[in-house]
Amino acid sequence: MRGWKWALAGLAAAMLLAGCKGFWTALPTSGTPGTGAASGVFYILNQKTGQVAGFSFATGSTQPTAVTGGSANLAGAPLAMTIAPNGSFLYVSTGAGIYLYTIGTGGTLTLGNSGQAISADPAFAMAVDPTDQWLVESIPGTGTLSAIPLDATTGLSNSSLQVATITLPNTNVQQVAISPSGAANPYVYVAMGAGGTEVIPFTASNSTPFGTGVNIAVKNTSGAASAVAVDPSNRLVYIAETAAVSGTQSGGLRAFSIGATSLTELSTTAYATAGTGPSAILPTANYVFVANKAVSGSTTGNITGFTINSSAGVFSLSSVSTVAAGVGTLGLAEESTSTYVLAVNSGGGPDLSTYTFDATTLGKLDAGATIATGTDPVLAVAVAAVP
Repeated sequence: MRGWKWALAGLAAAMLLAGCKGFWTALPTSGTPGTGAASGVFYILNQKTGQVAGFSFATGSTQPTAVTGGSANLAGAPLAMTIAPNGSFLYVSTGAGIYLYTIGTGGTLTLGNSGQAISADPAFAMAVDPTDQWLVESIPGTGTLSAIPLDATTGLSNSSLQVATITLPNTNVQQVAISPSGAANPYVYVAMGAGGTEVIPFTASNSTPFGTGVNIAVKNTSGAASAVAVDPSNRLVYIAETAAVSGTQSGGLRAFSIGATSLTELSTTAYATAGTGPSAILPTANYVFVANKAVSGSTTGNITGFTINSSAGVFSLSSVSTVAAGVGTLGLAEESTSTYVLAVNSGGGPDLSTYTFDATTLGKLDAGATIATGTDPVLAVAVAAVP
């Protein structure tokens, strides 16, 4: 186990400059089950057709079907989406701003705020904190992270508070993740390409929730942090990076155990993800999955599963298996019944791949039904499941 640690308090992040790359994705949000009656419901963001499409698995069926009233045509080109941890609200970022949808019975969507954007920001990455009081987001190329205050009851922006902002050491924001509910020391984690990953203390009860961030540099100077996610029990934080391991498939997953004041990297070398372009991470209680949008020697993406091992409080990961996905796999989610893993593929072939958990091998996925999420080509770029 690697003994390298860094203190979270009192350290200043190095100021780095880089251009912002287009990478259309969103992360599932950790949290407690929601109040919306939408068990097993999930949404796909179709960028080319400008639509959110809702689906669920009917009882006894392994084939996802469209949710009645669960789709919406968007006012602008889609950029990202996220679901509030209470399961009642879906936020969709477009070129025209961020829009609020209320999630109703069975996953029906109702456009809120009288059809007006709750923010004019064309956010590239978004996540709602576990208290449902802040929408953390970033606009491409600005090098700024913002926290929009929310009313946890209505999902609308809270006009009694100001938007909080913090300057990042890099403009190339790829993904944002937030510590789950109950974390003693909550943080916002920001994957910033070649700029590494910024770790920022976050206190939801403060009117200015951001603290001073510290930076985790990329494993290899030619690599980039492309995805970040937090264990649902706040034990581990995961960072996916390109050029992180040697060999043809150079994508790697880094894992850090979360201590009271420090992070400890589990291994001196990254865990190979069996691809060159790790693009999404799905952490669960016993395992973690990494999707690759690019795989050397293949035209399709894949998903690699790892089991989480613990001995005397010391964690490690073990690679279990890799399964094929579609073209350009960008997003992963687990629907609320914990039966299916969902993967969206921007290049189609298919738009949505579904998987079940193998009955005998922990951390192994078995391929299931695949569907088109609209009239192809749709360019499916993100998936979010109601918790």
